[in-house]
Amino acid sequence: MKNAIGVMQGRLLPKYNGQYQAHPVDYWQGEFYIAKEIGLDCIEFILDFNQLSSNPLIKKSGITEIQSIIDQTGVKVKSICADYLMEAPLHSKNILLAESSKATLVQLIKNSLVLGVTDIVIPCVDKSSLDGKEARDQFTKMLQPVIKVAKNNNVNLSLETDLPPKSFLKLLECLDSSSVTVNYDIGNSAALGYDPVEELNTYGHRITDIHIKDRVFQGGSILLGKGNADFNAFFTKLTEFDYKGPFIMQAYRDEEGVEIFKKQLSWVMRYLSE
Repeated sequence: MKNAIGVMQGRLLPKYNGQYQAHPVDYWQGEFYIAKEIGLDCIEFILDFNQLSSNPLIKKSGITEIQSIIDQTGVKVKSICADYLMEAPLHSKNILLAESSKATLVQLIKNSLVLGVTDIVIPCVDKSSLDGKEARDQFTKMLQPVIKVAKNNNVNLSLETDLPPKSFLKLLECLDSSSVTVNYDIGNSAALGYDPVEELNTYGHRITDIHIKDRVFQGGSILLGKGNADFNAFFTKLTEFDYKGPFIMQAYRDEEGVEIFKKQLSWVMRYLSE
């Protein structure tokens, strides 16, 4: 069975309020039909901090609408990127905010079961970076009860961090659950100067969700193949693992999205088709 190939929500649509990545409130539905036309298997939904109440993932009627469009198009929602937790991380020094985020994450897990979601990506990068022992300790403490909910519902909590490989592995070992997995972002690792072979040797068997993008070292997103991501090394090494998760295109976008997406999808298919 081939790996699903999908897109980060909004990449096939005009930018929402000029934002590079955001849930496209009020016009998200159209992306499913574009994705079907392109031949994609899935869309990785986004849960934003802003306008949370407008996101269909957090209300029963919204979940019903998502499922209806999945039924019409065949384009699934197997993963969710919880960008909400970048603005309100579980390790926030504001304990009330952190507790609220934990409750939102639990609600998200339960709501998304109807859709057959297998992975919820928890970004611990940029503003939500796990910088320092205190942050990692609180993150671990806050996540433990959520892990139990995820395990009971067969959902992976897929962590995306900017930690170097050995530190990331230590965190995974501390959390000590098969329900806590790895989201691997090819471009972000390149921007941090990490070696993809070392990363995969360290925790490749724990990866359940892959984001495809390219970035320059210590810089921003760029067209696939134009940055510092070593796609050859990464995909060659990945063949040593029984990776069953999706490949989610989170590549560079312009104002409109769809044409530049098609160009980059065509470029990366040399790896994905293998």
